[in-house]
Amino acid sequence: MAENSAIPTSVATVHGYPRQGPDRELKRAIEGYWANRVTAEDLRDVAARLRRDTWRRLTDTGMREVPTGDFSLYDHVLDTTVMVGAIPERHRAAVAADALDGYFAMARGTQDVAPLEMTKWFDTNYH
Repeated sequence: MAENSAIPTSVATVHGYPRQGPDRELKRAIEGYWANRVTAEDLRDVAARLRRDTWRRLTDTGMREVPTGDFSLYDHVLDTTVMVGAIPERHRAAVAADALDGYFAMARGTQDVAPLEMTKWFDTNYH
């Protein structure tokens, strides 16, 4: 082996991180939003703070590769549906009128529109 050869190193990372917060802040904020006790702005602020705190917590441990794009307000499959524009016709008006309300309407339904179908994938439920 040459004297100047690179020493192999390993890099620690995680593939996703719990998003609810240490005191289930996200769950409370989402349920408060659904009950009209929390504004959309406040919900977004809670989500942003949780993401920021997670990134800081992970970097403070010395982790050099911190995951991003793993946060969701509801579920990742629903997020992907929205990201690629695969919004069913019955939900398009709601999403166009208010993206956040439309997002949750796809997951939970409304008085007038049924939610997206639920699918089992391994041991979890996805819309």
